[in-house]
This record gives sequence, C-alpha cells and structure tokens, in this order.
Amino acid sequence: MAKHKPSARVALEPDPPTAGDKPVAASRARLRQKSVVREYTEALLVALLLALFIRSFIVQAFKIPSGSMLTTLQVGDHILVNKFLYGLRLPYPLDLPLVQWGQPRRGDVIVFVYPKDSSKDFIKRVVAVGGDTVEIRRKQLFINGRPAEDPYATFAEADQERPGPRDNIGPIRVPANRLFVMGDNRDHSHDSRFWGFVDVHDVKGKAFLIYWSWDGADRWVRWERLGSLIY
Repeated sequence: MAKHKPSARVALEPDPPTAGDKPVAASRARLRQKSVVREYTEALLVALLLALFIRSFIVQAFKIPSGSMLTTLQVGDHILVNKFLYGLRLPYPLDLPLVQWGQPRRGDVIVFVYPKDSSKDFIKRVVAVGGDTVEIRRKQLFINGRPAEDPYATFAEADQERPGPRDNIGPIRVPANRLFVMGDNRDHSHDSRFWGFVDVHDVKGKAFLIYWSWDGADRWVRWERLGSLIY
C-alpha cells in the first residue's frame, strides 16, 4: 500500500509592494509626525499658560536691589511672594485689585506699589494697620502708646540721632485701609516715615521664601540662604 506523504507547508509571502502603497505610507508617516509636533506644542502652551496664571495670581518672584530690609533680606536675594494670600489682582499691565479677602497684619513683609511712583514695587514690613497710632521717640517704635515688639529692627547708627522723621515722628493715627510700613534697616530705609501710608489695595502680596541669593562681589552664591523662610 502506498503511503501518502504529508503535504509540504508553503510559506506565505506578502505580495510585493505596488507603486500605490508608497504615497499611503508617506502620508501615514507625515500624520504621525504632525501628531507628535501637535502634542509637544499643546503641552508647551499649557505649561506657558499655567506659568502665566501662577505668576499673575498665585506666586511671583522678586529681586532685592537695596539694603533697606537688612538683615532680614540682603541685596541679591531672590524671593517668592504669595499673591493669593490677601486677594486677587488683575495681571500686568492693569495690575489692579480684583477681589480682596484678607489684609496684611503687623509684622508681615509685603511687596506693594510705591505710592509716589506706580511703576515701582517696594518691599517693607508692616508695623501698623488701620486704626493704630504710630509714634517714634528717639528711634523707639511705639504702637498705640506702648513700646512695640520689634525684633527685626536694626540700627546702623544706633548712637546717632538725627532731626526729622527718621528718629522722631508722631503720634500719627493710621487711616482705615492704610498701612504704616518700615524697613528693618531703620537708619537706611525710605519708608512711611517719609512718604506716608500704603493703601491696602496696592499690596501685591506677602514675601515668604528666599529661593536664590548671590553676591558676585563677595562669594557668589549664598548657599545658606537658599530656601530660607521670610519672617
């Protein structure tokens, strides 16, 4: 009896590509490339919008250009300011208060629009709020008739008293919705003693963190100041 041999298996090969397949493949490649470019573009736009939103309404960075807040803040400190703590402001170029739900308190280090020049931002410490009475006698700060707790004040000329508002002023009553601010470096600060009160609506936020600090003329990066909280 004759035995039947099993049929050999034949490998199936794809049909050779035709001329019409090449444009289709190229079109698909272009679509994939466009899809990747679109994804990256959308991600970049979302990141930019998020950064703009955070800067406009939540946190903004500032650089300290002068020594009026020594020793709390030094020239070359880069700080972050909480803009959400007191309310919402419309972003630049309007830069106007939108909604307010809080006000600065005594001791807060704030960034605000300089009353004498709206193009400039100042940073000082709040020493008195609306309704308080401020008085300075021979450099000593009094609030509502009592010596103020003033642990951050420093005096470069402690033994030298000058005529004028720097060392003696008041008593002055702070109007409602106004602030009396001073630099911690009391003998070298241009503040409310010289140009008056700050409107609470001109406050941009409260300083809370030093994220970078450097002094190229000294030793470049002040590593020990990075990440320091501002009190």
